[in-house]
Amino acid sequence: MNALEVADVSFSYGARRALEQVSFSLAPGRFSALLGPNGAGKSTLIALLTRLYDLQQGELQVCGHSLRQQPRQALRQLGVVFQQSTLDLDLSVEQNLRYHAALHGMPRKLAAERIDQELARQHLGERRRDKVRELNGGHRRRVEIARALLHHPRLLLLDEPSVGLDPASRQALIQHVRQLCRDEGLSVLWATHLLDEAQAEDVLLVLNHGRLIAQGDAAAISQQDDGDLNAAFQRLTQLKDCA
Repeated sequence: MNALEVADVSFSYGARRALEQVSFSLAPGRFSALLGPNGAGKSTLIALLTRLYDLQQGELQVCGHSLRQQPRQALRQLGVVFQQSTLDLDLSVEQNLRYHAALHGMPRKLAAERIDQELARQHLGERRRDKVRELNGGHRRRVEIARALLHHPRLLLLDEPSVGLDPASRQALIQHVRQLCRDEGLSVLWATHLLDEAQAEDVLLVLNHGRLIAQGDAAAISQQDDGDLNAAFQRLTQLKDCA
């Protein structure tokens, strides 16, 4: 069973078409990079997957559950890190996580166990009582990942998660999420406009002007450009711009 199925999804803001018949699937346990320039439609797709926007056309399934017909079952399988932080800066790290666990209906004992597990995995155990506003950007992102994983989802969505981070924090975050894929079998959809966040072994989904213009292994997509992903991206997006 695929972690995610996107079938013929289109979405408009009034007269402006943001997504046009987008279709793809994500296999379990893979790191998939959703690449596209700003305004390509990445955040719109994330908003549809998280039900911030109602689906206008097409079908979305998370681990076999339809977001339209089985939203509760689908959302249980989903963890999300949004582009803009949604943490409460005046609460502690632990309080933010406890609030999220309560929203998912977790018993207090189970919530405490999972909070301990995720804070340990994110190397944040010593910061659990610190207010979020006292953390740097990289640590805040790790808190958001810990929160997203509390309910043991099978698919993790991240929308431009490295925005605002310094280079060292950005690389540390990327490597950490990749390790989750390897160690936990977690499926990841990482939306970004930064090409250096993709690697040759990744599944790539290239979005431009609301259309999916390329999909497949990064190595295969960049093959005709001598393995240069940046050159491949420029070629693909320029072709779409001229179409």
